[in-house]
Amino acid sequence: MPKTIKTIQVFGSGCPTCKRLHERTVQAAKELGLPVEVEYVTDLQRLMDLGVMQSPVLAIDGELVVVGYVPDLKKIKEIIMRKLAN
Repeated sequence: MPKTIKTIQVFGSGCPTCKRLHERTVQAAKELGLPVEVEYVTDLQRLMDLGVMQSPVLAIDGELVVVGYVPDLKKIKEIIMRKLAN
């Protein structure tokens, strides 16, 4: 049975950089045909609860996979595909 992704979350303050990561992640999920909503979390307390002090953050099924930067669309798709393969 192929692995599925249950949750994809982008954590950030709502700044343009964080929004860009959310937009690219939504696009990557769409292009990969994933039936999952990409949640955009702007609650800074939730970000601090993750133990990170940099944003944006990309989390897949609760695992932090990107912290503090915005990878290009190709890289985000690679990250998602790696999660699906494991």
